Amino acid sequence: MTLGELTLWLIIGLVVFQFWRIRSISEKANEYARQYCDQHQLQLLSVARQKTRLSGRHGKLDWYSEFIFEFSGNGEDRYSGCMYFIGKQVIKTSLPPYRIN
Repeated sequence: MTLGELTLWLIIGLVVFQFWRIRSISEKANEYARQYCDQHQLQLLSVARQKTRLSGRHGKLDWYSEFIFEFSGNGEDRYSGCMYFIGKQVIKTSLPPYRIN
């Protein structure tokens, strides 16, 4: 095996590892949104990743991700909230004012 082949295999391995890491962060965001809505008596409608990039904030290099989730407070209206993650750690959750029953 040449140095070029070894480098190629390392790059492929790194890409696969990062794919699984981002997928894991998305699953954590979905779980967090479900728990957040249950805790605040909201109906979770959907979760989607809006942005993902590498960030060096908070002392280590990790993925910064923004997720949008849609929810309803009364079963009729639809609102969008945002969740911000660094790695699998939630940094902030923001919701607009919403109507409840």
